Amino acid sequence: MKRTMAAALLIATATIGSPRAAARAQTSTKVTTTTTTTTTTKTLAESIKVYVFPQKGQTSTQQAVDEAQCYSWAVKETGNDPFQLQKKAEVLEQRQAAASQQAAAPPAGYGGAGAVKGAAAGALFGAIGGSAGTGAAIGAATGFIGGRIRARQQQAAAAEHSEKTAAKQQATQGQIDEFKRAFGACLEGKNYIVK
Repeated sequence: MKRTMAAALLIATATIGSPRAAARAQTSTKVTTTTTTTTTTKTLAESIKVYVFPQKGQTSTQQAVDEAQCYSWAVKETGNDPFQLQKKAEVLEQRQAAASQQAAAPPAGYGGAGAVKGAAAGALFGAIGGSAGTGAAIGAATGFIGGRIRARQQQAAAAEHSEKTAAKQQATQGQIDEFKRAFGACLEGKNYIVK
């Protein structure tokens, strides 16, 4: 706002003096803004986190061709496509997080819910036997214990699922590592340094 007012004041002052000064004042207040957008594309090797450097002065075009050939060869040799494996690993990671969360906290109220159901059943059978109150108390205790047992069983199942998911993730990472070794061996054969 202050700049605009200062520019207007400068122009007004300049117009009083001469038309040439007014034109100079107007041109000096114009601001040119240019925005440059740079788009970088990752190479095939960069996208799978393998670093490749040409040893014999290969061009970037030649490197891209060599990477594509080595990628295809490594998929054929290992039977593993790292892009598919990475998607699979992400799904497994999400499942493991959900299973870990479920295993960490047992569902609230399992003992209480079992006690209520047990008390209702106990009262029914106790009424038939002549003592609904005693039947309800026995049923509540039995239901509470049964509810806690079911909660523990669910926790154990969730923990087992989490362990299986972790083992699958480790196997998937092993497949990705195997692919990277094959990909790197191919590129090294084409005179690249691979890390």
